[in-house]
Amino acid sequence: VFTMTPGPVDLRHLSQWWTWTPGASWRRPEGPRSTIANRSDHPVVHVAYEDAEAYCAWAGEELPTEAQWEYAARGGIDGHAFTWGDEAVPHGRYLANFWQGDFPWRNSEADGFTGTAPVGSFPPNGFGLFDMAGNVWQWTETPTYPFAGFDVHPLYDDFTTPTFDNQHNLIKGGSWVACGNETLRSARYAFRRHFFQHAGFRYVVTDAPAILQSSNYETDK
Repeated sequence: VFTMTPGPVDLRHLSQWWTWTPGASWRRPEGPRSTIANRSDHPVVHVAYEDAEAYCAWAGEELPTEAQWEYAARGGIDGHAFTWGDEAVPHGRYLANFWQGDFPWRNSEADGFTGTAPVGSFPPNGFGLFDMAGNVWQWTETPTYPFAGFDVHPLYDDFTTPTFDNQHNLIKGGSWVACGNETLRSARYAFRRHFFQHAGFRYVVTDAPAILQSSNYETDK
């Protein structure tokens, strides 16, 4: 469970701001005494890839591939850093739920939220989809792949190339809490990561353009 610190800490050590909390789950996000009773319109958290996969199988749907997720996140626009354009906070207006301030000890809450936000708190993208940036990370069906010769730190590097570990799947979109200097970088639709604790998911109804079904799309984009 994320635990805000009283002051600056060494960002190389996750134990400074993550607290092992037995009993924490998607039903009790901060531990046994917490509840989701008043969060039915919030995105789910503490979801492993296997959880998301099982839910999609139950619902008769699928997780998106990374290519499908990015297509949806762009909302019909290309060549911009964020789902809404190039400015992180255009005209001083926050368009996603992400950390403002010094992580992990000072959050100005300029976007109006301390943790996750109800879906619909920020404008949708061009496809009418909410929270394609910020709020919680989202699982994809795309696995990471091993590449010889890469020394990539699995927590602090911007994954512009697939990582060394093929036992995980990529997550996308950033979240309300991002570590170190990732706060804005992780909100970009191109940012990739292989795992994080505050992860949720959405499923896709597969009726996608042919390019999204192409096995070459990942290497061509």
